[in-house]
Amino acid sequence: MTVQEDQTFLENALPFFPRLSPSEKSLLLQSTTSVSYRKGASIHRADYKCLGLLLVKTGSLRVYIMSEDGREVTLYRIYPGELCILSASCVLSSITFDVYIDAVKDSQVLQVSSSVISLLMHDNIYVEAFANRAAAERFSDVMWAMQQILFMSFDRRLAIFLLDESASLGTDTLSMTHEQIAKLMGSAREVVTRMLKYFSQEGYVALSRGSVTLLDKKALRKLADTQP
Repeated sequence: MTVQEDQTFLENALPFFPRLSPSEKSLLLQSTTSVSYRKGASIHRADYKCLGLLLVKTGSLRVYIMSEDGREVTLYRIYPGELCILSASCVLSSITFDVYIDAVKDSQVLQVSSSVISLLMHDNIYVEAFANRAAAERFSDVMWAMQQILFMSFDRRLAIFLLDESASLGTDTLSMTHEQIAKLMGSAREVVTRMLKYFSQEGYVALSRGSVTLLDKKALRKLADTQP
């Protein structure tokens, strides 16, 4: 890696960086590459080799699991300034399931070699502590996703999804098809369409081809805050 901007980004994103020795810092920087992914690109799948640590500079990524019949369940999204530790699952013995990672938007990502992450975890306790903490935090996201699917009514799940997307994108108009929403939520398109039509009838949203506009965010928040 030679771009100073990327090096600064890496140093700021990894709290253990000041705890590395000069040789470890050099090794980390040399093993980090900048990769661009187009929207919809498959970044990691069960049959891909272990990627290592991913840090998102621009765009966003989606981490999900897939059933044998091809149903996808989104676990969490990764936004600029955030990292994905589950892409380095080969160096984390506690992770025994496969995750898939796609680019939700055109994305610029810094990728740290899995072999170097493994070496640093073995030699530096601060790197090991960081990796374990990052994995634990992501498992909290996974458990939240599972709780939503298993215990929340779908109208509440959809309200939460729409509000979260609106907040993260900074707009009340979401350029997403019903199929895309269903994929991100791990649901069926027909279910999403039926609930969006209900939301539209209630005046919560306005529907148009390829987009959903939030009209009554107060009502959506009330629905999202309703206890199951």
